[in-house]
Amino acid sequence: MNHLLFLGLSLTEIVIIALVVLLLFGGKKVPELMKGLGKGVKSFKDGMNEVEKEIKDETPAQKSDDDKKAK
Repeated sequence: MNHLLFLGLSLTEIVIIALVVLLLFGGKKVPELMKGLGKGVKSFKDGMNEVEKEIKDETPAQKSDDDKKAK
């Protein structure tokens, strides 16, 4: 029961990974990296929402066009 169930990693493994990242990038770079990652994720979600909206907007128009062609 020593697992956090985050990708099957235990708390000790997560702490070691965090320390290695901190040593590699330094204390000032880590927040900048996380900020960039957060912006990337937000941009991706916005793009996905925009695509879903376009699909929903086009679906009724396509159905009515298909109905007109069938008649």
